[in-house]
Amino acid sequence: MKAGVASPNGVVVRDIPQAKINKPTDILVKVKAIALNRADLGAAKGDTSHGASAGGPIGSEYSGDVIEVGSGVRDFKPGDRVMCHSPGSHAEYAAGDYGRAMKIPDGMGYEQAATLPIGLNTLHNALITNGRMKRGEAVMVQGASSGVGIIGLQVAKIMGAGFGRVSERPDSLIDRDLADGLLTRDPRRAAKLAAE
Repeated sequence: MKAGVASPNGVVVRDIPQAKINKPTDILVKVKAIALNRADLGAAKGDTSHGASAGGPIGSEYSGDVIEVGSGVRDFKPGDRVMCHSPGSHAEYAAGDYGRAMKIPDGMGYEQAATLPIGLNTLHNALITNGRMKRGEAVMVQGASSGVGIIGLQVAKIMGAGFGRVSERPDSLIDRDLADGLLTRDPRRAAKLAAE
């Protein structure tokens, strides 16, 4: 299969052995779309701290179609459209634990779905699983205009939380109707928000 692999000259496309199921809980996915995030940029330079392997494909977020499932996989079958996060996604095929996969909702494309797994899992874990957030509770999201921050605001809003936001780029929040309670250190932006 073709894959984006880190090299001394940056990422190069190479032919490597096709990904396969290695554990009973793995699913094998024909990749349709990939995302690029900060950890992938490091992996492209040879940083293996986020699960990338030397000589293997970089990447961590992807979407596609399940083509095979391990014997211990529940709730997924060949043909399912999924979004996933696991090392080695910048390739034609990727394998990973089914616990890091989610079915793509009807009406959502592969490209959009590929950008969501890490942010959704991170914020769901922080706010719901560990944070035990309940409707009406307050949430403070720092770095609110980042990709993960915006997902956090959306999860909090859907769950009915009141929230404050800290952002140096409030325009990205205003455009998404997420600016209620916005805090910023920039006095010009603060005055502009107060006047609106």
